[in-house]
Amino acid sequence: MKTLTISRNEIAAITPQDVENLATRLEQDNYSNAFEGLNDWHLLRAIAFQRPELVESYIHLLDLEPYDEA
Repeated sequence: MKTLTISRNEIAAITPQDVENLATRLEQDNYSNAFEGLNDWHLLRAIAFQRPELVESYIHLLDLEPYDEA
């Protein structure tokens, strides 16, 4: 199994179109194996933490919606 690694510089170079394509793949969920989908999910999650403005429209794919712990 191949491990997904992506640097901060690579995430900095990601465009809104790249994120849209990634989200589309995740929404279609048409992967040849589960690991491909999981890699895309981890990539979107990494983008969400470093560049949250790019994933605002796709946050539902990550189940990271804000909640009150109080």
